[in-house]
Amino acid sequence: MGAPRGATHAETSRGIRQGDLHAGRLSVLTEPPVEKVPIPDFRTMDNEHVGHPSPDLLDTIYVCQQRQEWYRDYARAMGEGALAFVRSLSVRDDVVRAAEDIRTALRFDVNERRRMPTWTDALRHFMEQADEAGVMVMCNGVVHNNNHRHLDPEEFRGFAMSDNLAPLVFINGADTKAAQMFTLAHELAHVWLGESAVSDSQPVFVPDQDVERWCNQVAAELLVPLELMRHEYDRTAALQDEISRLARRFKVSTLVILRRIHDVGGLTRDEFWQAYETELERLRAIPRGKGGNFI
Repeated sequence: MGAPRGATHAETSRGIRQGDLHAGRLSVLTEPPVEKVPIPDFRTMDNEHVGHPSPDLLDTIYVCQQRQEWYRDYARAMGEGALAFVRSLSVRDDVVRAAEDIRTALRFDVNERRRMPTWTDALRHFMEQADEAGVMVMCNGVVHNNNHRHLDPEEFRGFAMSDNLAPLVFINGADTKAAQMFTLAHELAHVWLGESAVSDSQPVFVPDQDVERWCNQVAAELLVPLELMRHEYDRTAALQDEISRLARRFKVSTLVILRRIHDVGGLTRDEFWQAYETELERLRAIPRGKGGNFI
């Protein structure tokens, strides 16, 4: 007897003692088994590791694993060679040079985004560039095609599944478009490292893990190069006007821009965190679907 028709891997395994199936009975456990994420899990919340993945996250990973395995077999059958950029970088590499390597491989033109009218256009183009380079990019806001199982950006923003034939990046489509831009850049950095990981990519925080910290730094440099930021940032302008203008210019979130203003010395550490709290409060007050590009 197999799993009930339509049941997912996580739904089948929760609370059922599989050994009792052959006897025609189900024995419910007093406590459900704790399933672990099948790839390294770097998610944190308030600097504490998140140890209990939801069934939605697990089933999303399982679907992606199946698609990756299928494409890996296809690539082998077609005689495709390994992708040279996978595992071509390490956390010891200079962040600026690493970002430039990724930018070159993707033909990622920072100035080209200035001419794109919306964050959606910029994100779509970014995904296409990654796909053309050989990275499968999947983006969804629900589990598979189940509109009753919405993914929660508070749990995870994305993950990378590295492979030298079929690297895959998943982006949580329930997140805002600007946030997805940073997530995609962060997960691509994982692919260049040859590392698989579930991440909660937050541009303003400095993660404890070396890998996550490096990927955040590379993502920020890829999207908003520091030298260009120094040239673009107007120190005489009102801060709110400037972060909104630069977010539109680079097609990233205002939080990413705040971090880069701090990085170029435009805000002290205390000023940065005060501005961050103010901006986060403003963004949370915006109803979903109204101005969400900025977060």
